[in-house]
Amino acid sequence: MKQVNFLIIFILCLALALFTLENTNLGTIYILPGLQVQAPIAVELLLATGIGAVFAWLFSMWTQLQRQLLSGPQRKQKVQIKELESKVEQYQAEVQSLQLALPPSSDSSTKQTQTNVPNTR
Repeated sequence: MKQVNFLIIFILCLALALFTLENTNLGTIYILPGLQVQAPIAVELLLATGIGAVFAWLFSMWTQLQRQLLSGPQRKQKVQIKELESKVEQYQAEVQSLQLALPPSSDSSTKQTQTNVPNTR
């Protein structure tokens, strides 16, 4: 995936470089009423691209920070769930080992049926 991203960025930068070489005419940037700057279109384009890249980076950092803040409690819950599941498995293994160690219980259902059967003599 990184190679695909690199290839896309490389192609865009190459296109940007070729575009800037072809557009060296002066252009006017109107910043505020009464405030204007004249610069080659190539410089304006590079400046706009740089500012856009900085804003994209800031936005990605902001969203990553939000994701980390929101996933913090969820991560703790997942860790607690895993701990509890492992304890349940441990307790189940203990119960099974204790059941194997106990002598077999007498069948209480046969005793009840024998006592409930009326004597027909």
